[in-house]
Amino acid sequence: MLTRVGRKIIPDKALLAGTAFLALFGLVMQYSASSYAALNETGDAFFYVKKQAAALAFAAAVFPFVFKLDTKIYMKLRHILFALGLILLALVFIPGVGVENYGATRWINLGFTTFQPSDIAKFTLVIFISGCLAKKSSVTFKSMALILIACGATCALIMAEPNMSITMCVGLTTVIMLFLGGAKAKHFALLGVPALALVIALIAAEPYRLKRIAAFLDPWSSPLGEGYQLIQSYYALGSGGFFGVGLFNSRQKYMFLPFAESDFIFSVIGEELGFFGCIVILAVFAMIVWRGMLISMRAPTRFDCYLAAGITAVIGVQTLLNVAVVTGSIPPTGLPLPFVSAGGTSLLMFNCAVAILQRIAAKSQTNGFDHKMY
Repeated sequence: MLTRVGRKIIPDKALLAGTAFLALFGLVMQYSASSYAALNETGDAFFYVKKQAAALAFAAAVFPFVFKLDTKIYMKLRHILFALGLILLALVFIPGVGVENYGATRWINLGFTTFQPSDIAKFTLVIFISGCLAKKSSVTFKSMALILIACGATCALIMAEPNMSITMCVGLTTVIMLFLGGAKAKHFALLGVPALALVIALIAAEPYRLKRIAAFLDPWSSPLGEGYQLIQSYYALGSGGFFGVGLFNSRQKYMFLPFAESDFIFSVIGEELGFFGCIVILAVFAMIVWRGMLISMRAPTRFDCYLAAGITAVIGVQTLLNVAVVTGSIPPTGLPLPFVSAGGTSLLMFNCAVAILQRIAAKSQTNGFDHKMY
């Protein structure tokens, strides 16, 4: 945890080292995974790495400012922040503002760059839910209804992009936060039936989702279609063996594996560094989640407790979903690996989230563990 040496605050070294390692490791793996494709597409093998390095530098510059903000500000502004997240999600559907790519409209064009609102909205929702849970000593149907309405509005806009993967992440994070907030079995029973029905309806409404499920069950039934990406991921992970083929020696990155630098970068990690390398990376993520859980348990206020837990849940859930997709454990859907995959908005928001965790840890050292509301 953070401690004081005189007047100097020492950050949670394990959390800081883990996130810094993943971000820097991500630059190395992005070069390996994207250099060939970037050279063919843009003439610059470092194209994607330069964009990610710029995002990392910006995130590092923003980090101390986010750390200095007292979390009471988020509590006071939770409604505004939540509304801002919804507005940003809605803006992608305005012609000329939203950017369409690969059949999905998920980005907003700023002229000099683009950003993905869903990466912001999932954290503004966490802030809003944290405030709702902090206001009540226990979860009631009324408070749960408000949280579910907020989650439903966020998920509806994300699904309209469409973006099933982030929707799953938001939904699972909400369930985890409700569980930590004290929701009972009867609450989840009432929630589970309509949620399951909605998931089935959403899958049935879009033919491509049914094709993805079929490809998940038997990717070789459509080796050049919906099953292609998963098969290439299998080839990458399978050829890696225990210790991998060696850093920068991936064969699947040569235009065989789509989105090798982003959604499927874990496949390249498995190919080049093998099972051992994958375990090391997952161990770093596990350590980050563990530190986040400790920060949540030691938080001085109820709001800080739920906020730290929500942030930790997003990191853990998104990591598990990404790994589950590339290993064929769940139907394929695009989702970046936190801190590692290419994506400036994702990297910035996860680093800001870690800065908030560090701030909560600092408060627990200076304020004690009185667990006030906020």
